[in-house]
Amino acid sequence: MLSAVADANDFVTALEQTKPLVDIRLRYEEVEQTGIVDNAHAETLRARLGAQTGKFLDTSLLAEGEAMVRLDRDYRPDNAVATYTRYPVVADPENYQLNRLSLTNTSLPQTAITVGRQRIILDDQRFVGNTGWRQNEVTFDAVRVVNKSVTNLTFDLTFLDKVHRQFGVDSPQGTYKGDSYLANVAYQWRIGKLTAFAYLLDFDPIAGLSGALDPRRGSTSTYGGRFAGSWPVAAVKIGYVASYAWQKQRGDNPLTFSNDYFLGELNVTWQGFKLAGGEEVMQGNGTVGFATPLATLHLFEGWADKFLTTPPNGIKDPYGSLGWTGTHLLGLDSVGATVIYRGFEAERVDTSYGSEWDFALTGKWHHYAALLQYANYTAAAATPLTIGRNTSKFWAQLEYVW
Repeated sequence: MLSAVADANDFVTALEQTKPLVDIRLRYEEVEQTGIVDNAHAETLRARLGAQTGKFLDTSLLAEGEAMVRLDRDYRPDNAVATYTRYPVVADPENYQLNRLSLTNTSLPQTAITVGRQRIILDDQRFVGNTGWRQNEVTFDAVRVVNKSVTNLTFDLTFLDKVHRQFGVDSPQGTYKGDSYLANVAYQWRIGKLTAFAYLLDFDPIAGLSGALDPRRGSTSTYGGRFAGSWPVAAVKIGYVASYAWQKQRGDNPLTFSNDYFLGELNVTWQGFKLAGGEEVMQGNGTVGFATPLATLHLFEGWADKFLTTPPNGIKDPYGSLGWTGTHLLGLDSVGATVIYRGFEAERVDTSYGSEWDFALTGKWHHYAALLQYANYTAAAATPLTIGRNTSKFWAQLEYVW
């Protein structure tokens, strides 16, 4: 009897500890691209609303829905559908769906087990992320186990069988199915975090999708490691990142390949300023380039998103950036500015793809965040048509997160 009363009290407490999940984003995106008739003008409003309970029997429930409304339809929302083709692609289709629904249990010591539709972000999102830049984020139907029983050591293991992509429920490429495995093991030292990973992806074919859109081309086995950290020197903090991965085809992938990935970066932070320089290299064998189908791609190789798929001859992306962040300025909690320059070259042959300048201004005040962002990509004369179009993009965004 006492146990039943205690359980009832725990259940009531879990409900009382329920937290709302609110994320509302209003965005305007304009795209001008050489060779396409009209500029894209995408005015969109996205709302994610849900809740996460407290723990009952060491288990919490998270439920969240998403609605994405096209306020202006002067853009092409899906490159797999032949509509609005007079406009450039802005991959924010109208969409109404269950975004997340999962249970997380922590009854095992230093272990969290999450079952259901969930958000998964690993390391810098180069290989696994939620594509949070787009209005419809990527979520996964998965079982994820995170264990921290050993001091400074984290085991992060996932089995997933569905990827709900940013193209939405009505798109032919909106959902990838197939059994995939993610393993990420990390050890934290004082000077940085060393990570080893294996991402084994196997996607089923989708009727009507062929060539570059065939999900099976993303069926890959990727093995690698990453080290990232920083070290203070007087008033300066020196940061460093190095990563390597090797990839081959997996499952029913119609292509055969063995490609490598390299990343090296050094950065210096001082009194709110951050200066960074590095190079990312993704190999290609002349037929197919290194693939990262679960990455948050907007974070890499330019905000103009010209290299969402690695070219067949691979890509070398040397870059430099300068950023600044200040607090309690202009009545805002924080203000930031960033400028990035990138030069793009083929990895396999001696060919330039072009270059890009990126700029961003950010501001935060309580639960609100504002963003102005601009990207300008200039193609080299001999680049392939798919990436050989000069492209400029502008974004203005206001977001409320509770």
